[in-house]
Amino acid sequence: MENLWRAATGQDPSPEDYSGVEFWSNPERAGWLTKQGEYIKTWRRRWFVLKQGKLLWFKDSHVTRSSTPRGVVPVGTCLTVKGAEDILHKPCAFELSSNQDTMYFLADSEKEKEEWINSIGRSIVQHSRSVTDSEVVDYVSRS
Repeated sequence: MENLWRAATGQDPSPEDYSGVEFWSNPERAGWLTKQGEYIKTWRRRWFVLKQGKLLWFKDSHVTRSSTPRGVVPVGTCLTVKGAEDILHKPCAFELSSNQDTMYFLADSEKEKEEWINSIGRSIVQHSRSVTDSEVVDYVSRS
């Protein structure tokens, strides 16, 4: 049923969305998060991989070269990543926001939430088109 819904609404990412990203090898960060659906607001546990400015998610943790992501977010288009416990009223919650959208996630622990926020935040700075190299170095050294 979910596959039918995804196909009908065009939600599957295009291979161009992650072209050149070797998501199966040495990610900057990888792990389980629970993500709120974009249209149907249910929560689903997914395996997330952060690599080369892309946040990709998969149905299971066995990610290979032939795996197809369930979704891809180019983090360079995002503006903020921050805690969201006050909005969702759930522990270990955080949000990732762009001009058009906000995605909500639940980590398994406060430590993992902070690690994801820091990793995604660094990636936003590194892949944003509006920052200079010195700003990236400054952000990373403060983290």
